[in-house]
Amino acid sequence: MAFLLSFSPNPPLNPKLSSLNTPLSSTLNTKRHFIIHTTSFCFILLAQQNPIPQSLAQASTPSKPALNLANTKSWFQFYGDGFAIRVPPEFEDIMEPEDFNAGASLYGDKAKPRPFAARFASTDGSEVLSVVVRPTNQLKITFLEAQEITDLGSIKEAAKIFVPGGATLYNARTIKIKEDEGFKTYYFYEFERDDQHIALMATVSGGKAIISGATAPCSKWDDDGVKLRSAAISLTAL
Repeated sequence: MAFLLSFSPNPPLNPKLSSLNTPLSSTLNTKRHFIIHTTSFCFILLAQQNPIPQSLAQASTPSKPALNLANTKSWFQFYGDGFAIRVPPEFEDIMEPEDFNAGASLYGDKAKPRPFAARFASTDGSEVLSVVVRPTNQLKITFLEAQEITDLGSIKEAAKIFVPGGATLYNARTIKIKEDEGFKTYYFYEFERDDQHIALMATVSGGKAIISGATAPCSKWDDDGVKLRSAAISLTAL
């Protein structure tokens, strides 16, 4: 069984994957303090049975330039059910009415889950920022609900859930964000799949996986990548 979600407005295509490791030297200028551990090693939710692509198990390549992030403090902050995220300027809410009504109790326990918890797009629709929330026991076969993303495995092991069968991977990082009661762990992945460049941030809270994804055509990433990456990484579990 494969569980497949796409943050991209385009239908999923067959990707190709290679591993790349990049250090992070810049941090967000917010009150959150990042402790970042770079791990070699990406955006579609797949069944646990899918093996990790061989390239992810191989040694990482030499370090590349630092990951650039923008200051998002002045951006609008959207608050959803159990999360908050910063929205790039001029992005519009593109959630459809059926997205909000999908979880209604019309069909009782069999109500259709909402495909997106939040969804915003640039004025031309080519760049999209989305948030997906799913119970962790839908992502990994277990009788227990995960309370932290590390319960789904290491960043390499969680690739069975978050990584497509192939992609060109540019960054994969374990990020610890300081909170009042300690540190919360997030996994960050950035990669290209066909003509789409994707930045993904994921964490677990209260038995639910919260995943943000920012995507754009590869041809636009050089100009807008910092903005989109910063939007994805601004995800906060509440």
